[in-house]
Amino acid sequence: MNTPVLFAGDPHGDFEPVIRAAEITQASAVILLGDLEPRRPLHQELTPLLVKGIPVWFIHGNHDSDSDDIWRRVWDDELADRNIDGRVIELPDGRRLAGLGGVFRGSVWFPKSSELAGDRPKFPTRQEHARATPRQDRWRGGTHRRHWGTIYPEAIDRLATQSADILVLHEAPSYHPCGFVVLDELARGMKAKVVVHGHHHDALDSSSVWVQQGFRSYGVGLRGVSGLWPDGRWEVIVPGELDGDASHVSRTAR
Repeated sequence: MNTPVLFAGDPHGDFEPVIRAAEITQASAVILLGDLEPRRPLHQELTPLLVKGIPVWFIHGNHDSDSDDIWRRVWDDELADRNIDGRVIELPDGRRLAGLGGVFRGSVWFPKSSELAGDRPKFPTRQEHARATPRQDRWRGGTHRRHWGTIYPEAIDRLATQSADILVLHEAPSYHPCGFVVLDELARGMKAKVVVHGHHHDALDSSSVWVQQGFRSYGVGLRGVSGLWPDGRWEVIVPGELDGDASHVSRTAR
């Protein structure tokens, strides 16, 4: 199998770039990096890939719980079991892929450093947060709807007991100006060789820190598509719409 796994930066409702890229490259799989915001149920948006038998997995982003309708199109869709948040799957080429969706939020946990002292989570688990959420604000019996796009320590703890070749994130590891050391530690603990993220709508060059951080890291820009080939080669297939524009860095909505 000498075709790439494609990684799609935040589609925000437009899936045409990744659909076209998958057809051109004959992709072995497609991974969506969050902020899907489908305008229709997710499986309908991805029908051109599904009918060709191209497997699709995704993680959610912070904007995938912005409204009741968007939530339903992602979490209530028939592809909901393809959300790999907090788990590891095997790709068709045999590599193991792990996912962590959502973002850190101060109302739950915002780990500024590798030490939890001073950055202790207010709610280590979604269940604890749900118990503290007023009944009228609970979505589907749990937390407020927006917190379906929030990272809880329990998700990282669950991943930390597993191993993977590739780790996909919505948030960025610490090489990024808005990244997090705790995600570096997760990647190293899982022995991931490659970390890919979305969220920030950019594709900064982090190659100067790869040896130091212990893994290769890549951002995929807004509606951009990049491919990881079986031999480890990384290729930008569709540049992100804001690639090279640093003016938006650190202003991505949370």
